[in-house]
Amino acid sequence: MTTWKLGDVAVQRIGFGAMRLDPATGVAVLRRAVELGVDHFDTAQFYGAANELLREALSPYPSEVLIATKVGPGTSPERGFYYATNPAELRAQVEDNLRVLGVDVLDLVNLRVPDDSGSLADQFAVLAGLRDEGLIRQLGVSNVRADQLEEAVGIAPVVCVQNSYAVDDPLIDLCAAQGIAYVPFSSIVGPSSAAVQAVADAHGVSPQQVRLAATLQRSPNILAIPGTGKIPHLEQNVAAGDLTLTPEELATLTD
Repeated sequence: MTTWKLGDVAVQRIGFGAMRLDPATGVAVLRRAVELGVDHFDTAQFYGAANELLREALSPYPSEVLIATKVGPGTSPERGFYYATNPAELRAQVEDNLRVLGVDVLDLVNLRVPDDSGSLADQFAVLAGLRDEGLIRQLGVSNVRADQLEEAVGIAPVVCVQNSYAVDDPLIDLCAAQGIAYVPFSSIVGPSSAAVQAVADAHGVSPQQVRLAATLQRSPNILAIPGTGKIPHLEQNVAAGDLTLTPEELATLTD
């Protein structure tokens, strides 16, 4: 697998998304991921047990491992699911991630905004302040439009955009031009089409591996973070990083 920089850190282009971790298998899956060379883990405190499993499996964290988390969405017994909108709530979410992951500084924090949201300037400025305090090393944004990315870049350096994947998303090329990683959080979701199955059969791989390889070949700044609770699926996902599809095959997948 090739690498791309998340800010000042070069990571493998296939990482690991922790949202689907199973508490029964999560520790073994995470440790196997590191054995396979995965060095970019995506998590969030509102993912349930994900942060606890990361800490149990990997702490003390290897120096080459980068853990990206996100804030904005949250859950509480009193409020249920909510979005943090003020400095106190955002700080509390950052501190929760620090505490549960067992670190003094978060490698990367993405600000996740709601669908069809307006300006993110106030919230992102809070995270920029927490970065200046030394609680966060690098910042990203999630679920954003081009105008929101421009807002964020005007406040502090943005090292990644984490959006739902679409092959024609203009943010992919916009980010590439600025050296920003594009991290799709849904690159292998969805049913297999006949075209995907045909390419998979030709290579002797799964449809999921084909979709993952096609996503990576869309642009060199794309970093995929497929998640799984099973080691065989993890191994397939990582192996997809070495699968090269021909231009003809890629064309059949996007027609």
